Amino acid sequence: MIHTSGAQEQANAAMTVPELLKVASGCWKPCTLHAGVKLDVFSHLAQRPMTAADLARLLEVDARGLDMLLHALAAMDLLRKEEDRFSATKFSAEHLARQSPHYLGHIIMHHHFLVDGWSRLDEAVQHGKPVRKRSSHDVDSLERESFLMGMFNLANRIAPQVAAAINLGGRRRLLDLAGGPGTYAIHFCQQNPELTAVVFDLPTTRPFAEQTVARFNLTDRIDFVAGDLVVDPIGSGFDVVWLSHLLHSEGPETCATIVAKAVEALTEDGLLLVQEFILDDSRTTPIHPALFSLNMLIGTPEGQAYTQGELSSMIHQAGFDQVRRLPLELPNGAGILAAVRSTASPARQP
Repeated sequence: MIHTSGAQEQANAAMTVPELLKVASGCWKPCTLHAGVKLDVFSHLAQRPMTAADLARLLEVDARGLDMLLHALAAMDLLRKEEDRFSATKFSAEHLARQSPHYLGHIIMHHHFLVDGWSRLDEAVQHGKPVRKRSSHDVDSLERESFLMGMFNLANRIAPQVAAAINLGGRRRLLDLAGGPGTYAIHFCQQNPELTAVVFDLPTTRPFAEQTVARFNLTDRIDFVAGDLVVDPIGSGFDVVWLSHLLHSEGPETCATIVAKAVEALTEDGLLLVQEFILDDSRTTPIHPALFSLNMLIGTPEGQAYTQGELSSMIHQAGFDQVRRLPLELPNGAGILAAVRSTASPARQP
């Protein structure tokens, strides 16, 4: 007999034929949004109302196709139509126009670049191998920018909450391992005036990290070191190592190598912080980590989402006695595990 949890039974009972068909056509809205962002219609329509024909001439696209796209975006409440003119809504002007400081187009474009791989999910499942052949660091400049600055878009929304909730009092040096544009290093340094940081990532990441750090006026406190974290030295003497959304891109053996290197980079009583999308023991909830595992199947040779038990085991095996999950409510099933390298002296609690 198969037993399901109450939550699973409720979810199963909620599935209807109309809901199933809605899921089946669920890519329509995202693809419409992706097209609007890729063609940059929101930046122009945030500046002034325009007819579809006028905007088509400006963008040098087909007027009929653009007219359909603008009407669909208006139906999604991302544009406003008055007579024959379209304009951005307050929301889309704030989040989808490039000139806005709250622009989220990078992460939307990153999702756009993932669509082709997701359309071949059946092949990835059939062969157990990625169908997205290139990593985000090997692709053209637009796709690389979309990935790295898309990670900034996402992290910048929750990093202030995370940095405020974790006590780094008395700690001086933080290593943001595979830190991309350095979003978390930035917010940890803003929250802790005596803290300095190093962002370690691939050489192709350097310009994005340096520009982002400069934007927050922290170039005197945050350095960038280029390298491959699996094979290159990552430094030492850090009393905090931050590992955010990195382990899911690797298999268990490489994860163990990464965590071991993080431990070696820590001083005694150094603090390891690992943020991931964390599955429960059944691997069926939360839904985002379950789907994210498929995203890793599509794009990486061995990556996957891990359970809290699996992550804790990796950290224990690296030499930590106690691992605990911080009581933070984060989106998409994310969680942060914390461990202190040595138990010889009382652990400072994050």
